[in-house]
Amino acid sequence: QVQVVESGGGLVPAGGSLRLSCVCAVSEYFFSNYAMAWFRQAPAKEREFVAGIAGTGITTYQANSVKGRFTISRDNAKNTVYLEMNSLKPEDTAVYYCAAKLVRYCTGSVYSGGTNYGYWGQGTQVTVSS
Repeated sequence: QVQVVESGGGLVPAGGSLRLSCVCAVSEYFFSNYAMAWFRQAPAKEREFVAGIAGTGITTYQANSVKGRFTISRDNAKNTVYLEMNSLKPEDTAVYYCAAKLVRYCTGSVYSGGTNYGYWGQGTQVTVSS
């Protein structure tokens, strides 16, 4: 069983920055056995992949829409994943979700498809004002 809890959302002006955090409580395997990712869903839009990170933390992947502005990282000693968001735009407004996928082997892989992830948080709202 995995519990995923996001925090750090809020209201920020365009051009501003926010850092989201995601803390995971895992009862099976180590946190480094979980590939992690951030997704977001804006009103009336489908959920979309934002960024992912392998269990080792070495490999990351970002969506083109956030590349160069958002950075995903993790601290396996703290069971925490971060999403550093800079140069925010109004179109970044969405509920941001953290997701976890158990990876027993090949912990260097990143996964961008939402169906890969079996554990999700409740989400944290990010609103960027123009």
